[in-house]
Amino acid sequence: MSTPPDRRLVFLLNVAHRRVQRYVEAKMAAKGGLTAAQSGALFVLGQKDGALIGEAAEALDLAPSAMTGLVDRMVRAELVERRPDPKDGRAFRLHLTPHGEAAREEAKSGVEGLNAHLTEGFTDDEIAVVSRWLTSLQSKFPKGDPQ
Repeated sequence: MSTPPDRRLVFLLNVAHRRVQRYVEAKMAAKGGLTAAQSGALFVLGQKDGALIGEAAEALDLAPSAMTGLVDRMVRAELVERRPDPKDGRAFRLHLTPHGEAAREEAKSGVEGLNAHLTEGFTDDEIAVVSRWLTSLQSKFPKGDPQ
């Protein structure tokens, strides 16, 4: 007789998130002091260098005010630089610095190791189901205030 699955999904998801977040933050701090949010921003800019702050915030699912603070810290750390948008004098585009590019590569290798750790002991089919379920949460719980 098999044991039924634990259906306390909200609880399990919250506990998993907190533990993974703490693990990631500790690992990132040990490898140069980047936060998960900074790494995410570096990944976004690695795919779209020169993104507007709003575009980067959207990609990271952050409020614009949170993104502005994150960018301020990253500019001080010489990871990114703001450059005026040539088409809109009020807007700024974000660009990786050489130091930011090196930090992005370091963070990328850390994420690859983390993903390997997360998927250890599971088949590709099992990971596909988990991935599909987690992805579905984005449309089931869209950004913004619940109606």
